[in-house]
Amino acid sequence: MIRVCALYRFATFPDPAALRKPLLAVAEAHGIRGTLLLANEGINGTIAGTHDGIEALLAHIRTLPGCADLDYKDSTAEAMPFHRMKVRLKREIVSMGVDGIDPTREVGTYVGPAEWNALIADPRTVVIDTRNDYEVAIGTFDGAVDPGTKSFRDFPAWFRDHRDELLAGKTRVAMFCTGGIRCEKATAFLKAEGVEDVFHLDGGILKYLETMPAEESRWNGECFVFDARVAVGHGLAPGSHALCHGCRMPVSPEDRASPLYVEGVSCPACHGTRDAERLAAYAERHRQERLAAARGEAHVGARFASPDDARDEPHKG
Repeated sequence: MIRVCALYRFATFPDPAALRKPLLAVAEAHGIRGTLLLANEGINGTIAGTHDGIEALLAHIRTLPGCADLDYKDSTAEAMPFHRMKVRLKREIVSMGVDGIDPTREVGTYVGPAEWNALIADPRTVVIDTRNDYEVAIGTFDGAVDPGTKSFRDFPAWFRDHRDELLAGKTRVAMFCTGGIRCEKATAFLKAEGVEDVFHLDGGILKYLETMPAEESRWNGECFVFDARVAVGHGLAPGSHALCHGCRMPVSPEDRASPLYVEGVSCPACHGTRDAERLAAYAERHRQERLAAARGEAHVGARFASPDDARDEPHKG
């Protein structure tokens, strides 16, 4: 089994460019693949490899400024979910586009999975899903508000536009995301906007699904993940969704039964949006991927996304 490690840490990196080559060198020396993002505000990404290789890279990251208490989440995959190792320099490790938001100074109150159910069941709490529309579509918590955003950059304007109706009759805000990073920024943003009682799910949906028994869960559906697994369910078991290689959106079993679905080419969400030349290119890419798989090789043209800016800043994984 391949160890898959999703990690992030908000920290102050005065010169993130100086950290890039040493980080990449350690990853490549240990056969690690995936994507790491570096910015002045910290590090974010998903990596995969052997247990010992991942431990070596985590040890290196912990030596970076402010990263001694690095947060990460482990899962496994039967095959390597990434085809190369990339370390990219970014303006933000998760893109919100609002100046002055610093989760190292102030964020909302962390709430563990064991306490989350009571918080979101309280009628005084408004629950907001901070993820994007294609993620929310395949699963979310009971009663959560869907912002309908295409990008995390849309979240600040959405909140400002709907603030009064969201907070009407409510005394606190609870937010959640896949692994926690977007919520750290979202709660910092709400605090900056003057909202006092703000909470977020510690460890994100992934930690909740990993630790919460299904019979006690308030989660409905599956959780989209930015790697070859596409989606996971309770216990982080593999989900039922595939990925459309045309538009990079999750495709349900029902979608795959549609006459508008062509494996490796298009799905009901993107049918009719590509010209014939583009569709032919997708079909050829899919054919090459199948040939490579038959030879037991990874096709370098296959792409998977990594956490939290795969759609916000194409392509991150």
